[in-house]
Amino acid sequence: MSELAAWFTGRLPDGWFTASPEVIVDRDEILVVGTLPEPEHAKGADGDTRGSACAARIQGFREDTREQRMRVADEAEHRFGRKVAWGARCGEQGVVFTHLSVPVMTRLRMGERRVLDTFVDAGVARSRSDALAWCVRLVKEHEGEWIDQLRDALVDVEKVRAEGPAPS
Repeated sequence: MSELAAWFTGRLPDGWFTASPEVIVDRDEILVVGTLPEPEHAKGADGDTRGSACAARIQGFREDTREQRMRVADEAEHRFGRKVAWGARCGEQGVVFTHLSVPVMTRLRMGERRVLDTFVDAGVARSRSDALAWCVRLVKEHEGEWIDQLRDALVDVEKVRAEGPAPS
């Protein structure tokens, strides 16, 4: 993954972000999220005013860099074999502009399907797919720290595997 981050850091125009972008990768997609400089605010501006200014900064960046981002994404998709999504942060605001919605096959027993159907019937979700995505977001929100620890542990497992003997 460090090769991806290094490639994007080197490929993106100077001045787009205040630091190297965050590059998040999964099996299907590369998400590049950069931090934009906050607009200067009048002294004593409230949170809503700052939030509106940051949202406008993000929207302006999205529109002004669209063609360049598409060119970089095309190069990266060819090079790394994954789709590229973009996002930006400014102050407390964060937006992902484009991202994949990837279908995931799963087998559920009747009790699990009934949970999803309850969400659909109650109007919490439009479909079983939306209900399942909602459940995943809820688990992430409430168990995010544990999931991060698990992800870190997997990185360590990959390091140990790489240092071990090659499979025959």
